[in-house]
Amino acid sequence: MEAIQQSLLENFGQIKDPRVERTKKHQLTDILLIAILAVIAGAQGWEDIENYGISKQKWLEEFLVLPNGIPDARRLATASLSDDTFRRVFEFINPEELNRCFLRWIETLVTKMGGEIIPIDGKTIRGSYDRNQDKSALHLISAWASEQSLVLAQMKVEDKSNEITAIPGLLELLDITGSIITIDAMGTQTEIAKKIIDKKADYVLALKANHPTLYHQVEQWFETASAQNFQGIDLSYDQRIEKGHHRTEIRQVWSVPVSALGELYQPRIWAGLQSLVMVVRERRLWNKTTREVQFYLTSLHSDAQLLGRAIRKHWGIENQAHWTLDCTFGEDACRIRSFHSPRNFALLRRIALNALNREQTYKRSLRQKMKRTGMDNDYMIRVLSSGFIDSTLDSSQPLCQA
Repeated sequence: MEAIQQSLLENFGQIKDPRVERTKKHQLTDILLIAILAVIAGAQGWEDIENYGISKQKWLEEFLVLPNGIPDARRLATASLSDDTFRRVFEFINPEELNRCFLRWIETLVTKMGGEIIPIDGKTIRGSYDRNQDKSALHLISAWASEQSLVLAQMKVEDKSNEITAIPGLLELLDITGSIITIDAMGTQTEIAKKIIDKKADYVLALKANHPTLYHQVEQWFETASAQNFQGIDLSYDQRIEKGHHRTEIRQVWSVPVSALGELYQPRIWAGLQSLVMVVRERRLWNKTTREVQFYLTSLHSDAQLLGRAIRKHWGIENQAHWTLDCTFGEDACRIRSFHSPRNFALLRRIALNALNREQTYKRSLRQKMKRTGMDNDYMIRVLSSGFIDSTLDSSQPLCQA
């Protein structure tokens, strides 16, 4: 536990304490660590964090200072480490500082990004709005490491702005050399493509009607070429069939080099553009069949198998990150909304998600892993060890005692 605490201090100990000196009854590092542990164990608000601290006080006192304990908030002692204490601290912690600490931690987990497929997508935390303050819901964009199941970074989309302006800033935070960046149609912009190429990565960008001339040209070309069975065209093709959840999904991928289209509309404005892709998804349910056609621009060579995999992996950020944050961590339902607290609490959830995903010895759902950390201190140590001192932990050995 000392090694875990040291790692946490190295990564998160440089955050500036926002409190006035005379009001400090508890160490900031204690508050941060209890909050991280509580969210890993399923806490969805300040009272949950307080209750976790109260329930685990005897264990926490073995490695935290806790000069004034963790009394029940109903007690009137001014030194109470109550839910109000946690709320006030996270309202005023600088979210940029906390985000930098998060990025520093991620750098210790991810040592090699070459070949990694990194989807980038936005998510609105729907419960963070405040009508009384005329405050809209917080919108964040995140980068997701598909193979490692880790949130790599997040960035706030500023009010009266959109993801187009935020994505370059997010890319600037990351070393994406050798990676494949996938973005949906909102991020299919020439400047974003250039940014990815400048950072020595590749892109797969969804092409939709927000680029009408190019979209209709590509759509018409693939329709004509398909009708002629792509005769005389340098084509790469791949097909995958998956069955599950009472449905069958057939995914077909066609990719061609840009040169196959002849005079493509403004090709030079897309830095590094090499191939165009068409994906046809057919879903067969017991009562209906649906068919969807999607087009993509990519800086990769025409390789349908690789491109199909990258496109498929893009949905990981929706299914494994955003869906999990909503359904397991209760993010959308959370009504934390004052000052910096929505953004800071969102980062706590992503720290918890990463730590739980890193622990691979307990083969259960994320929800079950989360519940076990709340019940079993040894398993909480296992999760923290995987997330913070993984290289020093032999997973074949029994769990250590704090």
